[in-house]
Amino acid sequence: MTLDVGVYSEIGDLEAVIIHTPGSEVENMTPEDAERALYSDILNLSVLKQEFLQFSGVLNKVATVYEVKELLAQTLKNEKVRNDLISRVCAPCLDPRTLEDLHVSDSKELAKALIEGVPQKRDSLSRYLSPQRFAIRPLHNFFFTRDGAATVFDKVLIASTASKVREREAHIMEAIFDYHPLFNTSTFGAKADRKLSEKVSIEGGDILIARDDLLLTGLSSRTTAEGVDIIVDKLRERGGKFHIIAQELPSERESFIHLDMVFTFLSTNECMVFEPVVMQPNRYKTIHIEIDNNRVMINEEKNILEALTKQGFDMKPISCGGKADLWIQEREQWHSGANFFALGPGKVMGYSRNVYTLEEMNKNGYEIIPAKDVIKNKVNLDDHQKYVVTIDGSELSRGGGGARCMTMPVKRKAVNWK
Repeated sequence: MTLDVGVYSEIGDLEAVIIHTPGSEVENMTPEDAERALYSDILNLSVLKQEFLQFSGVLNKVATVYEVKELLAQTLKNEKVRNDLISRVCAPCLDPRTLEDLHVSDSKELAKALIEGVPQKRDSLSRYLSPQRFAIRPLHNFFFTRDGAATVFDKVLIASTASKVREREAHIMEAIFDYHPLFNTSTFGAKADRKLSEKVSIEGGDILIARDDLLLTGLSSRTTAEGVDIIVDKLRERGGKFHIIAQELPSERESFIHLDMVFTFLSTNECMVFEPVVMQPNRYKTIHIEIDNNRVMINEEKNILEALTKQGFDMKPISCGGKADLWIQEREQWHSGANFFALGPGKVMGYSRNVYTLEEMNKNGYEIIPAKDVIKNKVNLDDHQKYVVTIDGSELSRGGGGARCMTMPVKRKAVNWK
């Protein structure tokens, strides 16, 4: 069996998605490690996993769900792939005995080691005195699977992560999509094409697929103009006509790291926006890139919504945090209040803690459905046309991302735009 990878919108009915259930890698950090790992705090794994189980439980009700660790273990049965991946991701490890152990471990053990890390052995004086707890560092951020790779139509973009601590995530996703027999696709990107330069960075949270000829990208602390140019070059190779709307984001606050932290699609005619960034003209540039075969034309737009309207998207904005109070808007945006993940048109998931955002969505016809009721079969989602499934997010949100951040869709149904 093979899966034809294909994502041509943000809101098409979800058919297949990749996630990573957080494990010990989340907890294996000190305050110093937390800062290096891009966290602002240390997370409580037991609470985090309970919240994540709500999230994955709902996904399993509506789509086929694949786990990164399982896919990686299956991929690593290929001897050439495992040797190549070990040499690439473990280059910083200077302990030859650790590398020897990795080479002789079975595929499940190796997958676990590459994600959860390898503790430093204390069997020599130098290792005993080493301040490093891990010979191979854990991937603390990997439950945010959105960032290491992104499905762009029928291809998979391998990210060039802005921070070196997340590079291994991209390497792992590249190995899975290049070599796992399930996926019928091909990869592209700076790492995939071995053209990485210091100025190139691009992460999946900054890529939103609006339609089969239109996508949005963030220009953020994680994605540079040079990174967006990689997508432009790939679309030029495909031929035909495409549009990219690139949105500048503030760099001063960590909650603005990706476009999906201030803007997400909800339905065929509605989107979630953080107004202070998305709706204020001339503060942060909105740039329209038109690709017509080998020609590229670039001009500036007033904002994302006006740029979308020109491409046939008349989108109604729904305000993160509601419309009444800027203070509340900022609080809820900080906890991923704009970061929704679509299960289908008008059918989304988000955090229950963002009560003012949910109240605003309810005013716009979205029924609020607790994830627990879905998992316990108290609610059948097929009985509802428009809803928000709410998951507990007191601990998940402290990791710095929301429902969209924790997913990497690989297959969605086509959308009826009429």
